[in-house]
Amino acid sequence: MVEIVTGAISTLLPKLGEVLRKEYQLHKTVRGEIMFLMAELERMQAAILEISESDEPNKLVKLWVRDVRELSYDIEDTIDSFMVHFDKHRSFRGFIDRSLNLLTKFKIRHKIGANIRDIKSHIKEVSELRDKYKVDGVTVARPVGHQTVDSLRLQSALYKNVSELVGTKKKTDDLVSRLMEMHDDVESKRNLKVVSIVGFGGLGKTTLASVVYHKLKLEFDCGAFVSISLHPNMVGVFKNMLRQLDEKTYLNINGETWEEVQLIDELRKFLQNKRYIVVIDDIWSKSVWKTIKYVLVDNQLGSRIITTTRAVDVAEQVGGAYKLEPLSPDDSIKLFNQIIFHSEDKCHPYHLSEVSQKILKKCGGIPLAIITIASMLASKKGNQHEYWYKVYHSMGSGLEDSPDLRNMRRILSISYYDLPPHLKTCLLYLSSYPEDYLSTRETLIWKWVGEGFVETKQGSSFYQVGGEYIYELMNKGMIQPACDIVNDYPEYYRVHDMVLDLITSLSNEEHFLTRLDGHPSLSLPKKIRRLSIQTNEEEYVKQLATISLCHLRSLTVCGQGLSSLLPTLPSMCPFLRVLDFSGCDKVENQHCKDICKLFHLRYLRLYGTSISELPKEIANLQFLQVLDISITNIKELPPTFIQLKQLVYLHFPNMMRLPDGLGSLNRLQEIPNVITIDSPTMLHDLGCLSKLRRLTIYFDKWDESYEKPFIQCLSNLVSLELLEVDGTLGSTCGSLSPGPQRLQSIDMSFCTLTAFPGWMSSLCSLSSLHLILLTLGEDELQVLGSIPHLNDLYISISVNKAIHDKNKRLVIGKGCPFLCLTQFSLASSSMYVGFAQGAMQKVRDLSLYFGVSETMGQFGDFDFGLENLSSLEHVDVWMRCFGSKTGEADDAEIAIKRSLQLNPNNPTMELEKV
Repeated sequence: MVEIVTGAISTLLPKLGEVLRKEYQLHKTVRGEIMFLMAELERMQAAILEISESDEPNKLVKLWVRDVRELSYDIEDTIDSFMVHFDKHRSFRGFIDRSLNLLTKFKIRHKIGANIRDIKSHIKEVSELRDKYKVDGVTVARPVGHQTVDSLRLQSALYKNVSELVGTKKKTDDLVSRLMEMHDDVESKRNLKVVSIVGFGGLGKTTLASVVYHKLKLEFDCGAFVSISLHPNMVGVFKNMLRQLDEKTYLNINGETWEEVQLIDELRKFLQNKRYIVVIDDIWSKSVWKTIKYVLVDNQLGSRIITTTRAVDVAEQVGGAYKLEPLSPDDSIKLFNQIIFHSEDKCHPYHLSEVSQKILKKCGGIPLAIITIASMLASKKGNQHEYWYKVYHSMGSGLEDSPDLRNMRRILSISYYDLPPHLKTCLLYLSSYPEDYLSTRETLIWKWVGEGFVETKQGSSFYQVGGEYIYELMNKGMIQPACDIVNDYPEYYRVHDMVLDLITSLSNEEHFLTRLDGHPSLSLPKKIRRLSIQTNEEEYVKQLATISLCHLRSLTVCGQGLSSLLPTLPSMCPFLRVLDFSGCDKVENQHCKDICKLFHLRYLRLYGTSISELPKEIANLQFLQVLDISITNIKELPPTFIQLKQLVYLHFPNMMRLPDGLGSLNRLQEIPNVITIDSPTMLHDLGCLSKLRRLTIYFDKWDESYEKPFIQCLSNLVSLELLEVDGTLGSTCGSLSPGPQRLQSIDMSFCTLTAFPGWMSSLCSLSSLHLILLTLGEDELQVLGSIPHLNDLYISISVNKAIHDKNKRLVIGKGCPFLCLTQFSLASSSMYVGFAQGAMQKVRDLSLYFGVSETMGQFGDFDFGLENLSSLEHVDVWMRCFGSKTGEADDAEIAIKRSLQLNPNNPTMELEKV
């Protein structure tokens, strides 16, 4: 497969189409030449996509692909320059002539495109004819893919004493226990059991599966261990399985010309009356598992299936997911010592202790990495200290090129080659960050958007599509969550050091991105397209002055030393599209005018810099899509700011005043800040942002003049998905037309509503609602209960004015259906709500907050009808005991427990007395 697929072609083709629009008033001949350009580029793109789906292309093809990619960048630079200077009536003829000359140069290489299909077919033929290999006595199919490596054969070489491998015994025992766990009932003993080992490449999934398989195999009638690989030949896989299940009967099956369907039928018939154990190693897709599942019949004889996969979604579909974790620090040290000193307990010499700890930290508990690096170190004689530090510094840089490291990268790279082209590009881009760098979800997505990597989809925002990219990369184990999940998503992500080493190596090979990180660098490419500066050392910063950056498209600075070069950036980097100076506190106000001369900027991040104002020249950045000026000292934006018509993301310092006329930025999709509303006009401006996905607003004051503008604002925000409102808020009555029908979450739990907003009933996608109300009555319950997809409801009641009859609770029954509600929280001074038979039939989690004294004084009991919630699983109760009489709190606890004992679900409870 080719590492980088189409360069700028995917973004260039729409631009060529845009240039053909009438307002450019191009000559008929020029229009024809542009159409020719588009046709040629489309053919090139199609040819490269063909190559990307094939196995390893020859060097000539790879060079051709690189030339096409560079050509696409050059053409895009030229056409962007034309579009920027269109108002100056710059001649377009030169662009066409230069581009056609470039195309002519590559015509001979382009002829290779006609032979691509033959090349692909030939490589597939060769792949299918490869021999099978024996691993620990188990026959497996050789994986097919870019720079194919028999990972099992390599593991066999590395894991010679697999039964003695550190950390294997406990994991083996865990898996055996899970697979062979038996209950007293006969049905449990007969059930088919499945365990899917899932984890990052190099963790030893195949090794573990092999150990467990051989340990249990004799307890079954028959067994097989087959490897699927990235591009499986299912006919070959099924033949291999049959031969292992019964070698005598199917010894010569490879010579048979059976179709896949025939083989499935034969396997099902063979396994129908057998108690079998089968290992399916290295499953890459759900569709492949679906095919294999047809074969593995559940014959109620207590058979067992073990699978291994790197993809979380595959493991979840297979079932019985067993997440294989990295080795602990102690086990990592033991394995390291075992390889180097042939003893787990031997300590390193004192002078190697510190560097060995640093090396192990970078290995991150991956056995394959530990074994590979330790084997390299064990083979080195002489000055160990110097060599060990050299290896340590090279890890993660992608520069060390020993055979062992190349082999390790090949194993880890299989996950990379399974990615579609756009995700390969997104992943390689992460090599622009240093080791252990924590990236936020927002930063990753919007950086990719600025680079043009995120492909827009009908009905989806950039953020949604970018979020899908992150999910896929995380699912494949290429990026990892670095914190707990908040609001369904991890806030921070990191790249494992071994993956960083891989993608940095690939990036270097393809000249995708150049890093200046303090490591001795390879010779720099002639055309640097993307540059990441990760050092403060002056010698590397000064090196920039000697490098041609005229083709630079992206600059990420993680150090502090580049601010001195800022005045020269516009002349050095005329086509710069992405500029990230986050955290560089030496970037100050005087530098901003220089930045505003970078007319091609799509992405500008000045997060954490020392700037306190943006100049009026910010309006020059007419292509700017993403602007992050958060954590700066900026208090307001210049009036010219509203001329940035392409802006889709804006992140500014909290409490900064937004300029009048913000509504003219009608492409804005994301504003992650709290916006202070100080006039009805601001609501009108916000209402013009019809593509806005989320809105968080704070009302400093509220009067009748805000009510209609607020409702009108919401009516216009048709793309809104999340709404948070804080501050002073009065009545928000009225109806929404058409309204935000995609709105999924509303949080008004930091402001008190004087009346229930009836317009919420028209929100068909609303799933989460948090409110503080003055009152709650039957009418409000009817409206809430009718919201079709409401899943999570939190209500806090300030005043119980709705209760006219002192001794009568407000009862929730079948008349308020709450069809999808699973979580319900209610807080009030007295618990005046009760549940009738058939109420809230899907509620699983219930939270109640109330005062003991108030509830007892108003109703004389604590009978809430909890026994009537048929799906209830857990209850959290907070009782405020202030002012209550002796024994009242205990009576309340007893009454609630009795009610739960009567509930057929036997729910659990956590109770706290405050």
